[in-house]
Amino acid sequence: MSPLDAFWHFSNLFAPAWLVAALMAAGAKLLWRSELKARAWQHLTLWGGIGGSLGVIAALLLLGRDGKMAGYGLMLLGISLPQCYLSLRPAR
Repeated sequence: MSPLDAFWHFSNLFAPAWLVAALMAAGAKLLWRSELKARAWQHLTLWGGIGGSLGVIAALLLLGRDGKMAGYGLMLLGISLPQCYLSLRPAR
């Protein structure tokens, strides 16, 4: 596998987590405007993407492969928990 192939392989592994994190951050900013007024959507996307990436890695370690529904559930849990924590915690 060439370095370019490895780059695309890992990018495609983590792309769903970051895309869903961005969509969830944008949706949260639309639905809870007053509560999340002080938070930038990039900040919400960053923490959701990191949590989703950790969920993908945990799914690979626990399930042995990518693409199982339980793995996507772990990814969504990893995205949702930081979003929930940041929405409940007051911004500085």
